[in-house]
Amino acid sequence: MKKIPVILDTDIGSDIDDSWALAMLLQSPELEPRLIVTESGDTVYRAKIVAKILERSGREEIPIGVGLRLGSEKGPQLSWVKDYNIERYGGAIYEDGVKALIETVMESSEMVTLLCIGPLTNIAAALKAEPRIAEHARIVSMFGCLYKSPLGYGGGDGGVVAEYNVKRDPKAAQTVLSAPWDITITPLDTCGFVKLRGERYRMIRECRSPLIRDLMENYKIWLRNRREDWQRIFETESSILYDTVAVYLAFSSEYLVMRDLGVQITEDGYTRISGEARRVHCAIEWKNLRAFKDMLVERLTSQAHRKD
Repeated sequence: MKKIPVILDTDIGSDIDDSWALAMLLQSPELEPRLIVTESGDTVYRAKIVAKILERSGREEIPIGVGLRLGSEKGPQLSWVKDYNIERYGGAIYEDGVKALIETVMESSEMVTLLCIGPLTNIAAALKAEPRIAEHARIVSMFGCLYKSPLGYGGGDGGVVAEYNVKRDPKAAQTVLSAPWDITITPLDTCGFVKLRGERYRMIRECRSPLIRDLMENYKIWLRNRREDWQRIFETESSILYDTVAVYLAFSSEYLVMRDLGVQITEDGYTRISGEARRVHCAIEWKNLRAFKDMLVERLTSQAHRKD
């Protein structure tokens, strides 16, 4: 099987779904992660989470890039890495993650997939520094909200909302949409409805691979910081796994209804449909959400870390 070269751009360490997505990426034989770049706030904190997960999973061949550090914002998983020395990571770590991203794209003989599961600040900066990356890469992103959102998302009633990754940096999203690369998105309309319960979740919780043990430990830490009833939730269900759908779209769209729509970004972070706007491949609804969940569980609980 010929693998798809991937650069993951992630704000791991805020919402726990980035950790689920990283685990899925590592367990997907179709994908070849060539670089993981951290995004938003304290990007060194986020790089530590990536490094510790990769080290303990035996995946230190994957380089890590520290993205633009625009603040000191950390997140609830800080306790998991507070004593972790990133210098012990056996793979390459690039202090200038944006430069590493550009070089990885431009030096590749194949089209690279930029798998974007956070705000698009790093990607916009890379475009500004080297516009030609748009000729050698495509975008697959967890991005926006077109028709509906999960009830309660951002305090909303299930209608259109300003999705976090876009609202966090609307200008970056506008920049990325203006470049001439192929773009595929999973908006909240699809990725906002992925949650594991029952037997599927039990299989994840009982999996003993180092990767999934670390995932569950981080999920527990994250829940403790958010909910008083964290133990009940931890025992029964996952969080909403938004970013796992973007990982899936990097290699397949079989379980989703795709539609090419004109998409534009407003100054306040809304994703609007317009017939005159740039056309984007949009996952607007599920054909078979059950099959996606089954596939996700099968991959995460596989004991093979699928490096080959």
